[in-house]
Amino acid sequence: ASPFSSPSPQRAAAARERRNPGEKMAGAVAYEEQRRRQVEENRRKLDQLNLHHLSAALRDAAVAPRPSPVKSAKRKPRGPPPGDAPPRRSGRVASLPEQPNYRFEDTYADIEKKIRGSRTHSTRTDLIDRVYATEEARTYATDMAEELQAKLDPRHPSFVKPMTQSHVTGGFWLGLPKQFCTKYLPKRDEWITLVDEKGTESDSYYLARKWGLSAQWKAFAINHKLVDGDCLVFERIHQTRFKVHIIRQSSYYK
Repeated sequence: ASPFSSPSPQRAAAARERRNPGEKMAGAVAYEEQRRRQVEENRRKLDQLNLHHLSAALRDAAVAPRPSPVKSAKRKPRGPPPGDAPPRRSGRVASLPEQPNYRFEDTYADIEKKIRGSRTHSTRTDLIDRVYATEEARTYATDMAEELQAKLDPRHPSFVKPMTQSHVTGGFWLGLPKQFCTKYLPKRDEWITLVDEKGTESDSYYLARKWGLSAQWKAFAINHKLVDGDCLVFERIHQTRFKVHIIRQSSYYK
């Protein structure tokens, strides 16, 4: 900027402060004095309106609990109803027919009788009736089944299947060897006939994608009293027909 140009307002104010430092102090004192007078004036107006006492009374009223008129009212004690008095019922339901009894204590005996009466004679799914084969009996039945398989007609494909709890109790699902199913059984779901050693036929549904027997296998297992540890030899005598040879695990003890 040119040395002969006029100074800016900021520079002029700074120059005045350097020349007259007492002027700034006087302005600050005047401001504080005005602020003090304003505070005193506001306090005087509050005292005239009595706002301090009013706010204190409201605060005390909010803190102090007041007794409820409903709770303070004394209720008259009721005596026991007469023994032959009918139960109190709302007028809206008094004209309705008698409602059933839903008390469990009163109906428990009848429910228990119905449950017991609905049970079938077969209790093979109960844990208490399960047979748990020993390793010796299980191994014996498997060895005997493999010996029997070796004596079968080689033109008839066969496989050995030891029985476990899931085969003869509970789920009643019989999984078959995957390689045997892929090679000899149908590629779609189909009924398969099982023929026992007495010539009795039973049908069971074969699930091709799961390689196992599902529907009606339970009936075959129950009717032939299969238990854990028994070993079966399935001999395929036709495309969907099997001769089933049963080796009992109990024969180990004979």
